[in-house]
Amino acid sequence: MVQREDPVTVTLAGIARLAGVGRAAVSNWRRRYDDFPLPVAGTDASPQFSLDSVEEWLTRHGKGDAVVSGWERLWPRIEDLGDRDRMGLLIARVGMHLTEGGAAPTESAATDAEAPERALVEEALRLARKDTESGKAGFLFLLGRWLGTHVRQIATTPFPLSDLMTEIAQAARAGKPVRSVVDPACGTGGLLVAAAHRWADQGGLELVGHDRDRVLASVADASLALEAPEIRREVLTADTLRDDPLPQADADLVLCNPPSNERDWGHSELATDRRWQFGQPPRTEPELAWVQHILSLLGPEGLAVVLLPPAVASRRAGRRIRAGLARAGVVRMVVALPVGAAPPYGVGLHLWLLRSPSAEHSASSVSFVDTADCRHTSATGRGQAVDWDAVRERILAGLKGDAAEGTVAVPVLDLLGDETDLTPARHVPATATATAVDLRRSWTDFDSAMLALRDSSQALRVLTAVREPGDHLDVSVAELEQTGAVTLAAGTSLPAGLVQRGPRPDGAVPTLTPLLMGEGHAGQQWMTPEDMERLHGEGKLTITAFGDVVVVGAVQGYDAWVETKAPTVLGPHLHRLRVDPERLDPFFLAACLRVRSNARRAGTHASVSSRVDVRRLRALRLSLDEQRRFGEIHRQLVEFQHAAVAIGSVSAALGDVLAGLLASGGLASR
Repeated sequence: MVQREDPVTVTLAGIARLAGVGRAAVSNWRRRYDDFPLPVAGTDASPQFSLDSVEEWLTRHGKGDAVVSGWERLWPRIEDLGDRDRMGLLIARVGMHLTEGGAAPTESAATDAEAPERALVEEALRLARKDTESGKAGFLFLLGRWLGTHVRQIATTPFPLSDLMTEIAQAARAGKPVRSVVDPACGTGGLLVAAAHRWADQGGLELVGHDRDRVLASVADASLALEAPEIRREVLTADTLRDDPLPQADADLVLCNPPSNERDWGHSELATDRRWQFGQPPRTEPELAWVQHILSLLGPEGLAVVLLPPAVASRRAGRRIRAGLARAGVVRMVVALPVGAAPPYGVGLHLWLLRSPSAEHSASSVSFVDTADCRHTSATGRGQAVDWDAVRERILAGLKGDAAEGTVAVPVLDLLGDETDLTPARHVPATATATAVDLRRSWTDFDSAMLALRDSSQALRVLTAVREPGDHLDVSVAELEQTGAVTLAAGTSLPAGLVQRGPRPDGAVPTLTPLLMGEGHAGQQWMTPEDMERLHGEGKLTITAFGDVVVVGAVQGYDAWVETKAPTVLGPHLHRLRVDPERLDPFFLAACLRVRSNARRAGTHASVSSRVDVRRLRALRLSLDEQRRFGEIHRQLVEFQHAAVAIGSVSAALGDVLAGLLASGGLASR
């Protein structure tokens, strides 16, 4: 390793990654150990430490055994290069050397500026030679860290979307082989790698990629060399709009996520370019310049799948070009993706499926698919994630011409108006038209909910408030646990790879996290019974049984209820209280624990996300007969609350049906 005058530094988060612990643990080490390394740079809020000193301290105190990997140790030294391009070119060199069997660099001489990079490449190759299986994984690790560090400068196409784009192309070609795939703005090569995965087995595939950033082109070349070394490839550094290196590409397929919102794309110097078959793009429409460039790369039977911002479908400046594309039958399908499918994650992007303008097209319509609503709760339970299975199913149905929800085929003549708006939401009906059957069903649900609410409320109306409640003693959960009346178990972190999302199949076991509380939400995440039994047998899961009391151990969203649909797998910050039925009634215990004032007394109050110490929660000390009487009242109260929630839900559904019929002129007075 080349010696440096300035030490390589690492932050607290970097130390945590090195040791395989959380950042809070590192902060605790700084307070507990007097010999913890002192900061050498940074600020009080974000200190930086010498990497060599940190590694030495971790080893001396036995913390080094938890170091994640040698690649994790290598990354801070690469990051210390500071320059995005130097880091990227180094990672590309590592990838290319790995394709040669991990051979060491053969350069006979290097300048002082290149010496650190050479030493880092050699260290990476040494790591790869220790474990031949880790070479590719190590390259992907370094690439992921580099992209994460420069996420605002480098836009990538996520793998689920890349894979979907290749699947759309495969379905659209209807069994025709794919011999050549081109990406004129390949970036780090994600789309070309996805194409290699899909069509490598058919043989004779050629991948061509261009990017004006030589660093990204180098990384793309290395990625393809590692992922598909047997496939012919050509990755060049070129500004394909200004200087097209493929005037006669005749590609079977073009996959592209072109740059967007660029004003300096060559509008003036390309005014008379031959590629503007449908009109010269205005300066404010660089994406339509890319679309026409992509069409020029296609062979007579070629297809293109292009990722574009939603504004391209509706901006007034591009209406004439859009009309020309639609009139020529070039636009086969436009898909509206859910928000979060690709950067920028706050925008719902569009996929355009295009045909070669040199082919004879018999289609007289454009298919529109709106998948913006294809989302589900994320694996972490925080927010919504793209439901890629639903997106794929809806798009493939649109390609087949099936009358599926969110799809419609619009005649080209209906699109050739003043705007030629190709936004799917403008053409796809938001919901199916309500019918008389829907109206009768909605009124039936409403009447049933009203009856349940009336019955449950009547059971509670007979209760009266006691002017002077008895002076009852109370007892803590900790005391109940000591006497054996309650057995307490905390929920555990759930393995992300085994937790499924979406509709729960029969036999699957629901899982709960603090953001998915209560029985009504249990079906959003689930686990197979085989995985549940295996992990439970290893002591890695907390499973509920009928009659257990479940408590949410967070002040935010605190609740307690009796489990009636067991088994359920409990995630972190959830607690299971299993009672001795001869000494304690579970419904009575839940009634005492669910009161929010009880949670406030037992909370830590350390921060906004303060936790509840379940053992400090308190319950009344009553005889078993009194507990059962109170527990019965609690059951009636829960039924009343569920009925009140149900009446709100069915009322909203009834209102939607009535509003839909009213808007379509389908309502009349008797």
